[in-house]
Amino acid sequence: FVDLNGFKWVLDQGSRSLRGQERKTMAEQEMLLVGSKAKAALKEHDVNVGGDALDGLNSVIHNYIQQAAKRATENGRKTVRAHDFTC
Repeated sequence: FVDLNGFKWVLDQGSRSLRGQERKTMAEQEMLLVGSKAKAALKEHDVNVGGDALDGLNSVIHNYIQQAAKRATENGRKTVRAHDFTC
């Protein structure tokens, strides 16, 4: 887990990479996280969780998956490996 400042940075960076590309809105993307687990992890940092926080985090996860798949493909692989998830 990253601290909230790091989390906000990732969201900002993720939203920049989505500009000018056809993307589903956050509400249309399949939820890939377990909401209760993500909320509990955030609450361990003694913060409240806004109603849109999980959608934002889910969007970041979708972006990371897309980038990792792209990196694997560009390297001639069909298998995504841990090092394909770069920050």
